[in-house]
Amino acid sequence: MIISSSFTSEEYILRNGYSLIPKEFNVEGYRLIFMSPGTIVRSYMVTICVTVVGTALGVFISTMTGYVLQRPDFSWRNRFSFLLFFTTLFNGGLVPWYILITQYLHMRDTIWALIVPSCISVWNILLAKGFIRSIPYAITESAKIDGAGDFKIFISLIFPLSKPVVATIGLFTALMYWNDWFHAMLFITDKQLFPLQYFLYRLLGNIQEMRKVMEESGIYIPSFPVESMKMALTIVVTGPIIFLYPFVQKYFVKGLTIGSVKG
Repeated sequence: MIISSSFTSEEYILRNGYSLIPKEFNVEGYRLIFMSPGTIVRSYMVTICVTVVGTALGVFISTMTGYVLQRPDFSWRNRFSFLLFFTTLFNGGLVPWYILITQYLHMRDTIWALIVPSCISVWNILLAKGFIRSIPYAITESAKIDGAGDFKIFISLIFPLSKPVVATIGLFTALMYWNDWFHAMLFITDKQLFPLQYFLYRLLGNIQEMRKVMEESGIYIPSFPVESMKMALTIVVTGPIIFLYPFVQKYFVKGLTIGSVKG
């Protein structure tokens, strides 16, 4: 229905509502979105860069932390687990967090403001911890006897055996970064760094405000494609990330169920 409505004229949607088959074919919504293709491409590149880098860092940190917290020879594992879990119940609030990012870490108007705040997820850490716990600890002990260090054990043995939970965390993290617009609204004023979601959010907001001003001034344009443009925006934003799911589907259910049950 979303795809059909994105190719339906605005007059038909306002007159008859949404339909599964486009009755009056129209691409005006897409034409307005891609009126400035260079800007769209740049926003796509920013979003892709943030998603790839953020997902790689998020997966690596989450699995590595989960591996450490489940090791029986790490005496502080329960204390650190409590500290991580505590942050899911209480936080410092929006204002201290904003001051930390802008005044102390100096990330305002940098690409890192879109990556670092979402890099670590306690839920993903606990999921990784539960899954890695199902891997026999004898593997780690054997590697230690052979002289391997902790980091070598994690990279060479534990990480390859954790493909299901890596795929699951990777999908969660990639979706979070791809759909994020809130951090851009808070920390980004440079238009060159606008991610796709925030750029399209501003575009739709400007068009709706323009239509409202026209109506208040008595200039009513029924063909202005606000509704069809909303559907077109949905296709433009969600289309690429949907293709990621088939590649991780075979690991997704296994990683989610094992990680949650073991946790």
